[in-house]
Amino acid sequence: MRILIAEDDLVSRQILQKYLSRYGECDIVVDGLEALDAYMIALKDEQPYELICLDIMMPKVDGVKVLKNIRDMENQRKIPAEKRVKIIMTTALAETQFVQQAFEYGCNAYAAKPIDIEKFEEVLQKLGIG
Repeated sequence: MRILIAEDDLVSRQILQKYLSRYGECDIVVDGLEALDAYMIALKDEQPYELICLDIMMPKVDGVKVLKNIRDMENQRKIPAEKRVKIIMTTALAETQFVQQAFEYGCNAYAAKPIDIEKFEEVLQKLGIG
């Protein structure tokens, strides 16, 4: 499985990479522009990501905008629902408006920071990954 971790916080990035590396190859980016670039390169190379962990508050482009762009690209390419990348939004924010907007744009799940591995594992299982 190809996994993209888009996270500007070093500790969260390390936790996610250490945990998710058992499921597949993890690519790491630290801002929203890098996340979009990585996603587009993966599509172009016909090696799409199957899971993206996307921080809501990132430099340059926030995670909600990245999510919307990814879903728009999937729509433009007519990628069927079952083939779309699973996206887990991560955030330290308790601001429900961002989380609600992320679900409206099509995120699959949400994980609060600091990352709780047991809860994160439950999220992965619900997505059919764990």
